[in-house]
Amino acid sequence: MTQTLHIRHVTTYEYDAPVTYGLQQLRVTPKARHGQRIVNWGTKVHGGKIEVTFDDSHANRVQLVSLNEGVEKVEIIAEGEVEMSDDSGIIGEQGGYMPLWMFLRPTDLTRRGSATLALAREVRRVEDQLEQMHALSKAVREAVAYETEGMSVSRTAEEAASEGRGVCQDHAHIFCTAARLLERPARYVSGYLKMNDREEQTATHAWAEAHIDGLGWVGFDISNGYSPDTRYCRVATGLDYSDAAPISGIRQGAGTERMHVEVRVAAEAQSQQQQSQSS
Repeated sequence: MTQTLHIRHVTTYEYDAPVTYGLQQLRVTPKARHGQRIVNWGTKVHGGKIEVTFDDSHANRVQLVSLNEGVEKVEIIAEGEVEMSDDSGIIGEQGGYMPLWMFLRPTDLTRRGSATLALAREVRRVEDQLEQMHALSKAVREAVAYETEGMSVSRTAEEAASEGRGVCQDHAHIFCTAARLLERPARYVSGYLKMNDREEQTATHAWAEAHIDGLGWVGFDISNGYSPDTRYCRVATGLDYSDAAPISGIRQGAGTERMHVEVRVAAEAQSQQQQSQSS
């Protein structure tokens, strides 16, 4: 089964005062890997320009953008079509430059604590690796309620687990922390999700992947309790959010910054696919 996703991701920055210097890293280009074929994709920047494009150590496509001097508004538009196939969340063996043992390493956002240790202990007696990771995903979802108010990208897995509330980013961080405690390589994934009830969204999505012997990387959407299927488009992976953030950077200039994000993910109707194939 395949499905083509039409994706449009617009990020707008507005500044109270002109920016004298700014540099941003974009990770908004989907990965061309097993189960995911890029039909077409492009990135436009109004108020700046793409200086260089490269692949980082996680095989993420990175675009380095410089902001125009004196700019007060920047708009970044990433848009295209991606053909997805359903492989029950299985991505396959590790690619890129990172050895698997690196995905056992804690980071500032995924350091262990009593709350994450408790979640790991809860499923440690499950012997089958795949079943254990599914059990861990369920345990995290039941322990940490989905709640958006007052959340921050700087929250650690331990803070979210201790508070018992968080968003998809927190769920992914907690899962990665506990999986690594269980000696399972795990990584953070950022991307797009086609919602069942709407096309317009206000943010990208996040989930996690664990490396299972004999299968390779397998995805787990902790927040929704699914294995990623044709509704999910993988964009960037890393040890935590900081490795896979859609946009990060620095700027110089007085005043404050306002950011607005619009994401639209639509699926091509099956009848349209069939008509295209027969014509």
